Parts: sequence; C-alpha cells; structure tokens
Amino acid sequence: MQSQDSTSGDAHSVVRKVLDRVKADGRTALTAPEGKIVCDAYGIPVPKEGVASSAQEAVSLAEGMGFPVVLKIVSPDILHKTEAGGVLVGLKSADEVSKGYETILSNAKKYKADAKIEGVQVQQMLKGGTEVIIGSITDGSFGKLVAFGLGGVLVEVLKDITFRLAPATREDALSMLDGIQAAEMLHGVRGGDPVNREALADIIVKVSQLVTDFPEITELDLNPVFATKADATAADVRIVVDFEVKQKPAGRSREEVVKGMNRIMRPDAVAVIGASSEDGKIGNSVMKNLINGGYKGKIYPIHPKADEIMGIKAYKSVKDVPGEIDVAVFAIPAKFVAGALTECGEKGIPGAVLIPSGFAETGNVEGQEELQEIGRKYNIRLMGPNIYGFYYMEKNLCATFCTPFDVQGKAALSSQSGGIGMAIIGFSRSTKMGVSAIVGLGNKSDIDEDDLLDFFEQDDSTQVIAQHCEDLKDGRAFAEAAKRVSKKKPVIVLKAGRTSAGAKAASSHTGALAGNDKIYEDVFKQAGVIRARSLRQLLEFARGVPVLPTPKGENVLIITGAGGSGVLLSDAVVDNGLNLMTMPDDLDAAFRKFIPPFGAAGNPVDITGGEPPTTYKNTIKLGLEDDRIHSIILGYWHTIITPPMTFAKLVVEVKEEMKAKGIEKPIVASLAGDVQVEEAAEYLYQNGVPAYAYSTELPVEVLGAKYKWARGAGLL
Repeated sequence: MQSQDSTSGDAHSVVRKVLDRVKADGRTALTAPEGKIVCDAYGIPVPKEGVASSAQEAVSLAEGMGFPVVLKIVSPDILHKTEAGGVLVGLKSADEVSKGYETILSNAKKYKADAKIEGVQVQQMLKGGTEVIIGSITDGSFGKLVAFGLGGVLVEVLKDITFRLAPATREDALSMLDGIQAAEMLHGVRGGDPVNREALADIIVKVSQLVTDFPEITELDLNPVFATKADATAADVRIVVDFEVKQKPAGRSREEVVKGMNRIMRPDAVAVIGASSEDGKIGNSVMKNLINGGYKGKIYPIHPKADEIMGIKAYKSVKDVPGEIDVAVFAIPAKFVAGALTECGEKGIPGAVLIPSGFAETGNVEGQEELQEIGRKYNIRLMGPNIYGFYYMEKNLCATFCTPFDVQGKAALSSQSGGIGMAIIGFSRSTKMGVSAIVGLGNKSDIDEDDLLDFFEQDDSTQVIAQHCEDLKDGRAFAEAAKRVSKKKPVIVLKAGRTSAGAKAASSHTGALAGNDKIYEDVFKQAGVIRARSLRQLLEFARGVPVLPTPKGENVLIITGAGGSGVLLSDAVVDNGLNLMTMPDDLDAAFRKFIPPFGAAGNPVDITGGEPPTTYKNTIKLGLEDDRIHSIILGYWHTIITPPMTFAKLVVEVKEEMKAKGIEKPIVASLAGDVQVEEAAEYLYQNGVPAYAYSTELPVEVLGAKYKWARGAGLL
C-alpha cells in the first residue's frame, strides 16, 4: 500500500485536477480516460490504453500495445457503454480495429444523437484470471464503505459481496477475500491457479484510501478486476461523484461524552419533573423506584402545586431548587416537555431523561427537533424521548416507571424498544443474571448506542455490553467505538429489521448490491461485535459470555452420555464456527481407559448412558488436564445411575479442583432428561458452567459467542 504521504501529495493534486474539471463541466461521472488517470495516481493497476480520435490513430495505439484490444466509446453523456453498443472486445488485427472504430461511433450516434463524443478508448485486452469486483459506496449511516466480490456477470447473479468501513487496513482487505461465499474460487479450483491475494488486498486498500481522501466520490466500481497468480488489474473503471455531498460534523470528544454520561448515570442529585403522589401516574412510579430502590442521592420532586411528595419537599420549577441537579427525569405530557427542558437549560442541568412519548414515533418530528435544538443550545444530553428510563445498579438508581430491579451484576443492556426493555428486566430477574445497567434509548434524539459504549467502556461495574437496536443513527461512530471497546469487553448487538432491507434492482455496479443488512453484518464483524440473531440469543449471550473463562485455543472437545446428543452438538459446533478437535492417538487411548468397550472415543467422546458418576468425572478431568484441549461441551443424559444433580455437582467439583491447580477452561453443558435436569442446569450455571435443559444449540451458541469475542479481541 502507498503511504498516506505518497497519496496526499502529487497523487492528491492529480485527482483534484480531474475532479475540478468534472465539476466545471457540471458532470456527475468521470470518463474512462479520467478514471485511468485517477487509478494511475493512486497506484491502482489498469491496462495500457489511449484515446483515439481517428481510425488510423486507433490502429496505431493497438499496434503499440499489442493485439488483442478492446474499444470503448468515450463520452460524458454515455455512462452505460455496453448498452449503447459502445464496447467491442477481442479485436485481433489492424483491419478489425479500423472497422470497429467506425462501428462504435455509429452505434453511439444511434443511441444518443447529441452525445458529446471525445473519442474511442483503445485498451489492452486482459486474458485469463478470476473476475472480481472491487468498489465503494457511500452509506447514509456508515459513510464510505469498500466492497469486494465475484465480478463480471456473476456479480449480478450471485450478489456474493462483502463490505468494510473505509479506509480499510491490509488485514481488513485480506479478511474480505475470505468473506465471500465463493472464497474457494480464489484459491484455485479444478487445477486452476490461485489468485495473488496480496495484489487484490493492495487494490482494496488503495480504493478505500481514494474514496476517503475525496468524499465527493460517492460510487466507484472496478469491474471486472482480472486476478491472476501474478497480479490483479482493473479492466473497467466507473466513478460517480456528487459535489453537493456534505460530511457529517465532528461529534463530541470521548472525554466530553463520558463526562456528560457520568453526570446522568451516576448522579448525586435527580429532579423528577412531573413527580406525583397519585398511584398509577408515571411520576409516582418514578418517585417510588428512586426511593424504594435505595438511591442515596438527593431527590427533588418538581410539581406546580404540591408542597411535598412522598415526604420530600417539592418545587414548582427546577429553577427553584437551591442545589445542583445532575439529571432531570421527565414524567409530564409531551406538550409541556420543551418548556420544562428550557428551564433545565437555564438551571444548568446537564442531562435529561425524556420518558414521554408523542414525538417522532407518532409523526411529531417538529416537536422532537425542538427538543434537540434546546439540548444543543444549553448543552443538555437527551436520553429518549419515548423511553422507560434507565437503571444503574452501582448507585441503586431506578430512574424509570417500570418495575424496580435489585439484582446487581456485570451486564449492561440497552434497548431501543420499551417492550424489549421489559423482557430484559424479566429475564435478568428470572435467571438471576444480574445487571450493571438497563437503558432505554427510544427515539435517540441525542444519546445513542455509541454514547453508551463510551460510558460502559470506563465503567468498572460492567463486564459485558448487550444492545438491541432497530437502526444506528451514526453507524460509523458506533463501529469506531465498538472496535475499540470490544478489545476490552464483549459487545453484543441484536439488530432488528434484518430482513426488511429494500432490495434494489440488480445491476453490475456496487451500489445496487448494498443490501442494508449485509453492511451491518460485515461492519459488525470488522468492529469485533458479537451479533445476536434473536432476543433470546442477546439475553443468553449477555448472561453466559462473562461467566466463561477466555479459551486459550481453538480445540473443542465434546463429552456425551448419549450418541444422539453428540451428533446434534457436533452440528452446533460447525454452525457456530468452532473447531471440533481431531483426537490424537495418545489422547484417544487415554479416554478409552475410562469408557466401556462399546463406547466411542474420538470426538465426541461417547461414554454411553449407563455409566456411573466416576466415568463423567474421569473423562472431564482428563479433558481439563490436557493442554491440547481448550474448551469442553458436555452432553448429559438423565439416568438412574448418574442422576441430574449428581452430574451437576461432580462437574462443579472437578472444575473447582482444576481451578485450584490453576487450570480454567470454558465448559458448557446440554442436559437431556426429565424435569429434574432443570434444577441441575440452574446449579451448573450458578457455579460458572452455562448449562441448558432440553437444548443442544444454546450452550454451543454461548461458547461460540465467547470465541467470537476472544478472536476479535486478539486473545487467541
């Protein structure tokens, strides 16, 4: 890759001159020769070529570069050259080139009589190799993205394409080559040569830098790029520009975000605007939760007529409160919010929790924009509107009208939806998961997921962050925060609406291939985010990932008492990107000492159903002791000889015995049996072994999530 310096000097000025000329002409696309100039400036390989203004000149150019050649019309008025009959390929002689020149001009005039013709491009014809596409699009949320996939006609049919945020690193680029379904084709199939991976990665990186350096380049296609064993060359270049494109203004600094979020999440004083003594009112529920939840800071009820509420002195306005207030919780109708928020600004309150609905979600966009304007004017951070509030357990703070919560733990969860928030509360309580925080984001007029990532990154009471979202207001800011935070703490995201991406008409350019959810999928992967596919997965990952120790390697072993469970667990291992360890001969022999002759060693280790507790104990102990095994999946089958709780207790006993010797590995368990397995699964979970009754999928999914995080954080 060229250094930033080499593309910021001469190359930058060369491209700027081309774009200035396009802008002066009032055009929205570059011609092919202009595209070549841009590619040459950034070191993107393109074939030898030249522009001819006569048949004789075309022949001379062709003879200079060698036959066969390709002829293409050069016209700012003809973007789709093939459609206009403006492309001829495989011309092998001077006579064919001369006739071809006249044919192309004739076709162009028939296609668009008044088209401005600048000449005919004569291009060296590339032979052989695998056709791929490299390009870039501009996404409304994520900004500049670089794309890679199979090229030529295949791109229209298969849409096998992958995306990364631009600028992309070399590692990002190489991961893209493995990120398409047809990745095997790049390694060479049926005796074919493999492609030059470094050459392709180099083009991806250079394209990503080009579009980053010039925001006005909104779409760029190199299609096809001919990738061979020796090199990679872009046969066709298409560049679309928009000189009106506006870059997003720079957001707040991380320090500023954390400072503001600390005032909201860890307040010393809370005002409740709309506090009430009347049962059934939102302001009454908020007051009860603050008091009964054990919050030790100051509480200021705000009510226009009351002198005191629930034994606490009330004030007509926040401006009447004598002390400082860190955050105001709003529990008043939507029509009164703007006025009260202005008073908060005049009081110097840095945070507002806007519970009321009746804003953008009901079509009242103007009302929400008014709140945003007030927030900007007075530098108030806004959470909501249209939310249930939030919980922050370290402060015993229940700033919400929902049920109070008191199970403290290490998982911070957020949701865009109130209903999902209630599911989080219920699951956390039911499973005794324990949380550090639960936050409602609602309409996200201001505070959104990346603000929460910045806060929870430095929050010692949080070990794992799980977020439900329907959209990302600023996908790039989220991805940049997640990439940083996920190196320290797992970030789990349930992106709702993944099947509703609008399908655009199939076309051979990159922009039409950008199915919205595919972008989320790939950017999440680039940022180290663990993606949950369902609400249950989000909750189970939040619960299970922090319980498991980090694996030291990829080798997974299954020990099972039932052959059927072993098969399903093996399938789940593959589905979740885990590596079912190939059993070495010596380890196979060691396991066989503990299992009956009709059992099966190998992997899974099938000890069969009729074995006593000692067989489970010995095999699990061996799995933990051997350094070549990095994690263990247990498949238990309910028997009279080894009842469920006997199994659960011996697993914990062996685990603790090994821990005392300094050996810790992830263990998950699937329990099949009658209802007694439920109690056994709960006992295991409470003792550090994520365990599930009646499921072979969930325990492996949780282990897979832990592995995804460990890989992304560079811990394996």
